[in-house]
Amino acid sequence: MSGYLLYNMLLFGRILRGLGLDVNPGRITDLVHALDHINISHKTEFYHAARSLLVHSHGDIPLFDQAFDLFWRTHETGAQIDLSALLQSMGHSQLIVTQPSLQLQLTQDNNNIDLAADATTTVELTRTYDARETLRQKDFSDLTGAELQSIKRMMASIAWQLGQRRTRRQQPGQSQRVDMRRTLRRSMRYGGELLHWEQREYRQKSRPLVIIADISGSMERYTRLLLHFTYSLAAGVHQQVETFVFSTRLTRVTRQLKGHSVEKALQEVSQVVHDWSGGTRIGEALKAFNFDWGRRILRRSAVALLISDGWDRGDPHLLQTEISRLQRNCFRLIWLNPLLGSSTYEPLTLGMQTALPYVDDFLPVHNLASLEDLAIHLKRVSVIRPMRRQLKRLR
Repeated sequence: MSGYLLYNMLLFGRILRGLGLDVNPGRITDLVHALDHINISHKTEFYHAARSLLVHSHGDIPLFDQAFDLFWRTHETGAQIDLSALLQSMGHSQLIVTQPSLQLQLTQDNNNIDLAADATTTVELTRTYDARETLRQKDFSDLTGAELQSIKRMMASIAWQLGQRRTRRQQPGQSQRVDMRRTLRRSMRYGGELLHWEQREYRQKSRPLVIIADISGSMERYTRLLLHFTYSLAAGVHQQVETFVFSTRLTRVTRQLKGHSVEKALQEVSQVVHDWSGGTRIGEALKAFNFDWGRRILRRSAVALLISDGWDRGDPHLLQTEISRLQRNCFRLIWLNPLLGSSTYEPLTLGMQTALPYVDDFLPVHNLASLEDLAIHLKRVSVIRPMRRQLKRLR
């Protein structure tokens, strides 16, 4: 258990017990074990897990909710939370919360928290979820060294799942399609009498995923962390993932990002890529992909992720031709732009304006929260191609 989460859970359990809830160390241990089965980066999931394991009386739910909200949130220095209305009903007076630290100042008697009516209890908290939530919203380019390591660990915990596609093969199922062969075979058990109609359905299979990432100079602030994202995404899904990087030319790095630790994988990528932080020629890179790899990779309705800020030094006509070809050949084309996370960003560059009419989804990729939103979006990829209304080509 990293950080102070375990410490805070023990402190939270002692406070609940002092407030009258039936909480003991065994139930806190159950909650610790439950963390292996939930996504602790989501406060809502942790809340429901804690309530189901620590609350055993319906009348204690309002008290638990207020205590949970008080404990797992950010407090300003010296902030005083007046819970008189809540504590008076239990024969207590007031609870004061100060700036988080690693000390617990409580009046204790045989490990029981004494909240007498005349006592003033000071609880000094260690922030966990609030710091995590702040880190989720922080731009990748503004992270410190320690925050970068935390983001990498949190990134590895994201659950990736791509939408399913229907294949031509069929299997036994519960659809309305009758499986006549199995129906007749089963009827032979009853002398040819049809007593039950067997059914069949189309098999579902995950769509292949293609990642084409920009590693040019304008993307230098995001490149390494986005490669960590690419590695965790490839390792977190079961289907085929093909990965390419480009600056002035396209390089396939699928093999380097497979079957290694993330640090070793990135080291191997750096050895095979020779145009780090160079100029950006998106059109030429997409042409190399379409002609050299597209037919082999995109033939099964793959989803393509194009990661770039849109700064392009190449021919806009070539970019328009090749991104149009890429969109036609893939099931869905998703452009991830780290600059889109800024409230003042507008796609004014010629490269971005040229490409946008051929992009199905234009999404930000500037912090951990945007990656979590991307995971949800990929899971909801429809079985039907998106409606594509493209502008006329440049003349």
